[in-house]
Amino acid sequence: MSTVTTHEAFVHPALFYRTEQEYTQQTVAFLREGLTNGEPMAVAVPGPNLELIKAGLGGDAEGILFLDMTEAGRNPGRIIPKVLRGFADAHPKGRVRIIGEPIWAGRSAVEYPACAQHEALINAAFEGRAVTILCPYDEVRLDPLVIADARVTHPTLISGEGRESVSDVYDWQAVVDRYNQALAPAPDAAAFSYGGEDLPAVRQFALAQAMRVGMAGERLMDVELAVAELTTNSVVHGGGRGTLAVWAEHRQLVCEVRDAGRLADPLAGRRPPERDQLGGRGLMLVHYVADLVRVHTSDDGTTVRFYLSL
Repeated sequence: MSTVTTHEAFVHPALFYRTEQEYTQQTVAFLREGLTNGEPMAVAVPGPNLELIKAGLGGDAEGILFLDMTEAGRNPGRIIPKVLRGFADAHPKGRVRIIGEPIWAGRSAVEYPACAQHEALINAAFEGRAVTILCPYDEVRLDPLVIADARVTHPTLISGEGRESVSDVYDWQAVVDRYNQALAPAPDAAAFSYGGEDLPAVRQFALAQAMRVGMAGERLMDVELAVAELTTNSVVHGGGRGTLAVWAEHRQLVCEVRDAGRLADPLAGRRPPERDQLGGRGLMLVHYVADLVRVHTSDDGTTVRFYLSL
């Protein structure tokens, strides 16, 4: 792999690989370049790929942070604040180098829109920062749509042989907009319409529905926290009222809050708030406790849907 354009502030290449050999060769070359430059480095990829990279680096793996993306990034909405920003913000001096593979074979169709938006929003989250994030894509096992979207969300493209090119379709905002999809309500969901005086009751409603489908233990605390944050946001920022719907599907509890508010910041919930900032933490907390969060916002209002495994 030749040197990516590190004279730019933020560098965000996609690596398209077809074999384990290509994957290992290009990711290890990327990391060895970082070692030569003395850059802090992190690798967040699915477990089997972690082992390929570690084996390829041998003794040079020492000092690199390794994370299993299927755990750290199960919810794509927390990858930017917890994984990428978490590492980059801990190393504020000089360039930081990261490998992040948030989309792998096995990601569901329900998860993918949030994954695609995540890859697009990285460009906004790190604009102007001395950070390089390489994102590998398996051209054999991933859907062609995923590969096509990667060419839109990454300004630089790298082949499995290490050839670099500039994407002629790069337009990250187009992907954010495309996957800002209206979420059809579940026809059999239990629903509760609430105002400011109903916040304790709506939390109890959510807990009762969660227990009815078999949720217990710490997961109930996650339900209560997430519902409390979202419903309070509705009252304070979303027109004073909202509707909570709760149902179960595919061994998951699904909770959805609809209100009249509009999220103007596409990084809402993915951008860590400043220390003295008022607000901005509620949706990020939901991302931290949930397995998946889907958001749709328009002039007519906002829908936030979160999923928790039973």
